[in-house]
Amino acid sequence: MAGRFAPRPARTTVRGGYVAVPRQAPAPARTREWAPEGPLDLGLVLGPLRRGPGDPTFRAAPDGSVWRASRTPCGPGTLRVRMRGGRVAAEAWGPGAEWLLEGLPELLGAADDPSAFTPRHRLLALTGRRRPGLRLTRTGLVLESLIPSVLEQKVTTVEAYRAWRLLVRRYGEPAPGPAPHGMHVMPEPRTWALIPSWDWHRAGVDDKRASTVLRAVRVAARLEQAVGMAPAQARARLEVVPGIGPWTSAETVQRSHGAADEVTTGDLHLPGIVGWALAGDRHADDAVMLELLEPYAGQRHRAARLILLSGRVPPRRAPRRPVGDIGRW
Repeated sequence: MAGRFAPRPARTTVRGGYVAVPRQAPAPARTREWAPEGPLDLGLVLGPLRRGPGDPTFRAAPDGSVWRASRTPCGPGTLRVRMRGGRVAAEAWGPGAEWLLEGLPELLGAADDPSAFTPRHRLLALTGRRRPGLRLTRTGLVLESLIPSVLEQKVTTVEAYRAWRLLVRRYGEPAPGPAPHGMHVMPEPRTWALIPSWDWHRAGVDDKRASTVLRAVRVAARLEQAVGMAPAQARARLEVVPGIGPWTSAETVQRSHGAADEVTTGDLHLPGIVGWALAGDRHADDAVMLELLEPYAGQRHRAARLILLSGRVPPRRAPRRPVGDIGRW
């Protein structure tokens, strides 16, 4: 129907417009098994990669398996992971299958060291014991986390999740292999750059956020190189792009690098949540939050994750307000 924001098939550019690319029959899956050291909770580890219940790139299946569709350096790929006994069984399809399987251990927290964290508050110790399968994921992909984080700037999560869902379904491509219906790989950088202004608006994305995405994808190769840097250096590179500030860079490297110490600042709610959990201060700002987290230097992001998982949050007295890179525009 004219004017509706409906999904389109994957496309390739030709002179005069777009031509639909038919979905190919899935090739046999590539497989890998991996034995993690210690308990592993797939939902806790991979949950931060899910951008809302309708995320086209992520699916949690009723059988406990998790599906991800990613655009890797080798091309699009689909990954399915599930626990079988004490081992992880993984299957992957598409040009990016080998890359996804090679990075499986780090994706599931093999590079993370939970033993480096010493809880100094009863709440953190209790939550850590209740959530022994928590590990910090490391995707090794920057744009995959950067673009949805930009979409989350200064709006509610519901609005941001809707924008990500609509844009990926419309401009991405169907996930390779026998992925669940509706799964898509996010668009490649050039496709992001070609999205017309009216489709950004239909997705509810204002000009400032759309412009930030466009600036980022123009230097996509340089930003992806940041995955080989230390988290602080990677954040500095990301923040060179106008519109990307501390909030967005932290949200990105927490996922792309598995950065245990990169705590999110500039968030409307997190300081109050941390302040309430650790000191009973619901009005804490970034400075107070960082002071409270200082005893966990090197592991401040993990401490914040445990606080959020504890469920101990101050009671709300006002409607939810937008979050993002406040003051960076």
